[in-house]
Amino acid sequence: MMNTRGLLDQLLKSGQQLLEKQAGGAKTGAGAGGLGGLLSGAGGGLLGGGALGVLLGSKKARKFGGKALTYGGLAALGVLAYKAYGNWQAQQANQQTATPEPQTVDRVPAAQVEQHSQAVLRALVAAAKADGHVDERERALIEGEFTRLDGDREVQQWLHAELDKPLDPAEVARAAQTPEIAAEMYLASVMMVDQENYMERAYLDELARQLGLAQGLRDELEKQARQV
Repeated sequence: MMNTRGLLDQLLKSGQQLLEKQAGGAKTGAGAGGLGGLLSGAGGGLLGGGALGVLLGSKKARKFGGKALTYGGLAALGVLAYKAYGNWQAQQANQQTATPEPQTVDRVPAAQVEQHSQAVLRALVAAAKADGHVDERERALIEGEFTRLDGDREVQQWLHAELDKPLDPAEVARAAQTPEIAAEMYLASVMMVDQENYMERAYLDELARQLGLAQGLRDELEKQARQV
């Protein structure tokens, strides 16, 4: 089985560099107001932010929301999804029976973690394309940075195929084989998109519909993303 867990964990943790870069830019006045400064020069050199910075680099006026994810990687994604589930379940006033504990990625056996990881990575790559503007230069940067993080040839071929696909929320959502995976995929997508951008917000809306997320759970997931 392909192993995307390590790559995804490093990708999420690389956001710490991105936050530090943003903070530095705000202090110096350089790069404040957006992440375009992460990609600069004719060669498109990466100044900082790691692979997540590359995925976000073309977006304008983006605020990186999932700060907690940058310190705990994949496990932190599961923790946030678990909290959202718990809050949502508590709000169900007419619940007659006890609900099972959500099996988020931080609480499943190792054999199931890869299933969660691959689905979340697919969601991240798709969300990066949601504004319709990932050009060849950005693709090359994304693939190059992912190769630096993980040299596994099978993973690289999979990533290349994901970047090549037309954006299709229904196809992305098919990776969600459990409700918890659906929640994690949506949470990761919220991290990536600019909700003030019409195309990206429309993508999120359709992804939530295809994932079958209840509105209350969706609201809780977005709340968790905003609070961290």
